[in-house]
Parts: sequence; structure tokens; C-alpha cells
Amino acid sequence: MADLPFTFTNTAIASRLARVVDTDGKIPRAIAEIGDIAGRDVVVLQTDGGARAAQLRGQDARVTASAGDGEELRPRCADVVVRFWGESGAVALPDGQVIAAAERLLRPHGRLLLVMDYGRDDVARLRPEGETPEVYRALRARDAEYAARGFKLRVIHGWWTFKSLEDAAGFLSDAFGDRGMRVAESLRRPRLAHKVVIYHRDGEAPAPATRSAAAPTVSSPVRARAAASPGPSRER
Repeated sequence: MADLPFTFTNTAIASRLARVVDTDGKIPRAIAEIGDIAGRDVVVLQTDGGARAAQLRGQDARVTASAGDGEELRPRCADVVVRFWGESGAVALPDGQVIAAAERLLRPHGRLLLVMDYGRDDVARLRPEGETPEVYRALRARDAEYAARGFKLRVIHGWWTFKSLEDAAGFLSDAFGDRGMRVAESLRRPRLAHKVVIYHRDGEAPAPATRSAAAPTVSSPVRARAAASPGPSRER
């Protein structure tokens, strides 16, 4: 499942990764703010119902978890839908069909949040050589496409935090082999920079008739929620 930005069949490795990703809790706090989830019905997609669902319950939300895209859930059952990373991987942006499936679950004036990696960080260096530049260039280009669909975005500057450099080296070697060791050897502190992006918009927001391909501009989440038209913006 997509509770983590990498998928491991080895459950011990996955558990070790879960212990170091976003130990400061920046991701659930940002979701709570953007989605205004306290006291509301929240559906979390592409999850095993574990860490991510628990974090949002800790933000006083009523959480329902779905291992898929919520096909088993009744329509209009959620005030907020959150989709973490996704079955295709942390760098794969959902297509229109996936978005439509998520929006089927939203009540009027609900919020849709898509959480995934943003790249240009230490974690990106763990992806296979030759894949990273092309993948993340594609993501930057897709920012404009998502802006045209009415999404805003916020980039979360987080960390994978380890107890020591030795602990970091041990995990990265076990999980990623030689590629992980090269990243570990470059570290001066026991943490890896990890940028996560949250694309968000009101459900069923109509796409503007025309939209430039320029990157979103900066706006606050409060102004973004209050805006009558969901024009593109980048929130930090």
C-alpha cells in the first residue's frame, strides 16, 4: 500500500522506513490545515489503514481507510478525500479517472488532497539511476496541468530522520543496496531531505476556460480556501 513513498515486499524494511519518514508530523499537520479535517468525515485512499489513517485520527478527524480508490464506499460519504502517493509509486501523478473516482466520494464543497513526492531532494537520489531526472522533469511540467484543473499546491520540506549516521547507513544499505550506500556516504547529519507536495482543490471544481502554463504563484491556505475561483498558487 501507499502509506510510504517506497513500496517494499520486505515488511521489516517497510517498518523501518515508517519509523523515520516525517517524524516531525509535518504532513498530517498540513493536511489538517488545508483540508480543515477536525470533526469531519475523511476518506483515505490507497492505504492499509495504518500509520497515515492513525495520524489523521490524531488530528480529530473521523477516518475511513480504503485499500484502493474507494470503489466499495458509497458516493458522497466524505467531507475530505486524501490520496497518499498511490499504487503506481510516489512520483506518479494520478490521472483524470483516478481523480474522478476520488471525487465521487466527496460531498458538495468537499476537499480533495493528493499527497506525493516533489523531488529535488535527498530521497530522489535513492531512485534508480537514469530514472530520476526524467521523472522529476515530468512532475514539474505536470504542475501547470494540475493548476489548469484548479489545483493549488503546497510543498512540505520534511525529513527522514535517523538516530545516527550509522543507523542511516545501515537502513539505506539494507533497503537500497549500493545506491543507498552512496547516499549514506554523502550525509553529514543523520537525516535525508524529503519534499512532499500536497495538491488540493474543492471537489468538482470547474476548470477555467483558459489557463496559462505558468507555474502557480504564492498564496496562503486561508486565502486559497476563501477564493471564489481556484486559480493556481503555490503554498509553502
